[in-house]
Amino acid sequence: MQSSNFIFKNTSLLPKLGCYKAEAPSNIALVKYWGKHGEQLPTNTSISFTLNECKTKTEVHLLEKIEADDQFHFEVYFNNYLKPDFKPKIKTFLKRIEIYAPFLKSFKFEIRTQNTFPHSSGIASSASGMAALAKCILQMEQNIFVDLQEDFLVQKASFLARLGSGSASRSTNGGLVVWGEHSSIENSSNFYGIDYPYEVHDNFKSFCDTILLVDQGKKEVSSSVGHNLMHNHPFASQRFKQADDNIEKIKAIFESGDLMSFINLIEFEALSLHAMMMTSQPYFLLMQPNTLEIINAIWAFRKETQTPVGFTLDAGANVHLLYPKSSESKVLDLIEQKLKYFCQNQSFIKDYVKI
Repeated sequence: MQSSNFIFKNTSLLPKLGCYKAEAPSNIALVKYWGKHGEQLPTNTSISFTLNECKTKTEVHLLEKIEADDQFHFEVYFNNYLKPDFKPKIKTFLKRIEIYAPFLKSFKFEIRTQNTFPHSSGIASSASGMAALAKCILQMEQNIFVDLQEDFLVQKASFLARLGSGSASRSTNGGLVVWGEHSSIENSSNFYGIDYPYEVHDNFKSFCDTILLVDQGKKEVSSSVGHNLMHNHPFASQRFKQADDNIEKIKAIFESGDLMSFINLIEFEALSLHAMMMTSQPYFLLMQPNTLEIINAIWAFRKETQTPVGFTLDAGANVHLLYPKSSESKVLDLIEQKLKYFCQNQSFIKDYVKI
């Protein structure tokens, strides 16, 4: 399905006034997407686990009908506080999706949103936030056209979310999600995420993700800036090939159930992502000293106990510990005895993945 399939064709029809609610989970990429082209299109395929506890809850209140002009008339509230600094990014998103949801210009509306996790600190808050907003907008379209097919709604939600944040395309559904066209993944698309279409070994069907909150503040360099720095990056082409090769490898791992190969791959991907940041121009560093302390402690623990636990990182300092449910008690002991002391306020979030 191409972008033209999602164009809203009858601009005279409007949804009813009222409140449209949705929630969307965060996700953690296993094979990372870093760099984009065109209108929010990925330069390489990515695949992610969808989390269950880390999510965004959003309400869009259509308050009154107005005469449509060339502006969007809205306010944004985060945790019940007016957030004017959120408006520019959302306005950019609304402009991008205007042809797909033109009815928004005919209303004065409020966006009210909240997270179950710290905003803008390396947990994919823009992913869950834009995904939840996109799902609210799809509810408005459903209000107009009640017989829309489920497949269309799922694809369009991911399609719209991508135009707000690329990784949001992987947060509108659940489980294991692929975004970006790849010759080895049937029906994969640059325009929206899809559920991983192949059988997954039981080892990966109930996985834990404990997020160690090294830094709960706003990161100094945004992901958008980091993506743009890939345009002239000296190692960009090698990185894109590396990521696509790792899609092939992780596909085989999901089939075989090889936990140690999985851990090796996700850690390699995480460090490759941050290597791109450290070798861009200008270069930057999002890991912090305590991030490295945690990584070294994980490596020592794994070497000593042979417990299948690994780490990955998003674009931030926080560390995602990934491990099968069977290792949970050992890993939680490690966190309580050692790792939490490297976290801000000794804070961490226990989350999980269901496939």
